[in-house]
Amino acid sequence: MRGPRWSLTTLVIAAAVTVVPPTAQATPLMPIASAPEQPDHADAIRYAALNRDAAPPGSNDMSCRATAQHPDPVVLVHGTDSTAYSDWAGFSPILRAAGFCVFAINYGASPDGTSNGYGAIEDSAAQLKSMTRSILDATGAAAVDVVGYSQGAAVARYFVNRLGGDAMVRRWVGMASPTYGGTMYGATPVVQAVPGATRLVAREFGPGLTQLMAGSDFLDRLNADGDTVPGVEYTSIATRVDEVIQPYTNALLRDSGAHNIVVQDVCPDTEVAHFTFTYDPTVLRLALNALDPANARPPTCVPVPLGTGILDVVLASN
Repeated sequence: MRGPRWSLTTLVIAAAVTVVPPTAQATPLMPIASAPEQPDHADAIRYAALNRDAAPPGSNDMSCRATAQHPDPVVLVHGTDSTAYSDWAGFSPILRAAGFCVFAINYGASPDGTSNGYGAIEDSAAQLKSMTRSILDATGAAAVDVVGYSQGAAVARYFVNRLGGDAMVRRWVGMASPTYGGTMYGATPVVQAVPGATRLVAREFGPGLTQLMAGSDFLDRLNADGDTVPGVEYTSIATRVDEVIQPYTNALLRDSGAHNIVVQDVCPDTEVAHFTFTYDPTVLRLALNALDPANARPPTCVPVPLGTGILDVVLASN
């Protein structure tokens, strides 16, 4: 079991707080324990810390059957140091109410079982591929749509682009996707420049995080032949004030045919942060539109002052 560890959110904004991890208990790849809907990321993190097998409301029902209106189940892929529940306890019930079959994975468990989104992205993507096969077999669907947040977007894109996922996935939606990596306000190049520092970060937060540093060998390999593959619809949703990915354009896809959306281009006063992205109503409406273009409608723009919710997420994570 690892000793006291840093929260990822704490590392990014340099709050010097250590935490003691809970007793080791691996989260199931497909959690099924009933749990309530959550209004924001911080509350979901607090609940998940005490209920590690919680499933996002409305998700992981293998008896769900695809409909003609929504033939593709949606698979939700969480971010670093998170769970299916902590990142998706707000969006999953929205998708289920809209008529989708919804599934959410806990991938990349750490060796001590206290964290997810820890392992190498190649391995996490293989887990996603295995779960996707099970979903297609159970539901009878021909394909799924995948929605990935932060590291989860890279896991899903590696699955689609490199593991044959293009035969199983119709749409890829990235939310605050580290498509070309993040600098974390200058922390990334410092870490990469100090001998041994990348290994220390990988040991604390997992190799998956270090693979998403701007300029990493992993991202160079993933994007070497273009950042998309034919036959899949790609949508990347980004924010100009992302506290992890700078420049924010690193969250955008560069291949022709991909659809990029910057939140502030739609709602100029919605300065939503990376750490609160999956609970912002504007972002969720944009993601739902990408999954269901036939019923798309403009989001109701709600002003979000810069920095809203970040401190509460940090406190919840510690």
